[in-house]
Amino acid sequence: MIDEFAKDTLHGRLRRDREALLWKLDGLSEYDARRPLTATGTNLLGLVKHVATVEARYFGEVFDRPSPEPLPRWQDSDGSDQWAAEDETREQIIGFYRRTWEHSDATIKEHPLDAPGHVPWWPEPFSRTNLFAILVHVLGETIRHTGHADILREGLDGRTGLRPEHERPIDEEARAVYRAKIEQAARSAAPIEA
Repeated sequence: MIDEFAKDTLHGRLRRDREALLWKLDGLSEYDARRPLTATGTNLLGLVKHVATVEARYFGEVFDRPSPEPLPRWQDSDGSDQWAAEDETREQIIGFYRRTWEHSDATIKEHPLDAPGHVPWWPEPFSRTNLFAILVHVLGETIRHTGHADILREGLDGRTGLRPEHERPIDEEARAVYRAKIEQAARSAAPIEA
């Protein structure tokens, strides 16, 4: 009983956070969805592509259910899963992510939490694992990158949040006052040297 509750809870959170990640692309221009927004090149569409690839590998290869999507060998990873190439459309990447959900959901549904898996890119003795550990791991990756996306999106146009139904109009004046309060606290705690 607790296993099914745990599985349903983790799977439900994964579904919620998948949607939140995709929502971060809503209304953005093609350029803003793709452009590097950090010194290391992190970008919104690349985060979606990366999380889709991670999920495809963990709920596919780890349980001997290779993704039906073409993936480069994990040994050949070169970072290209973290940004969209010129010939990749937003629709293709989102479609890949949504198809990955279907494949992952089938793996989750068909296996018990203690189903054994093998992660060849993890060092021994950790490479032998189970569905529970992979669900927690992929959920953590999805939450982490959705948080990155939230911050990147806030930097672009001020939009924040987990779901569209909780979004409120942006009050620039209230945000400026709040930010100034935090800035003042930081300056008071650690005066800037002249």
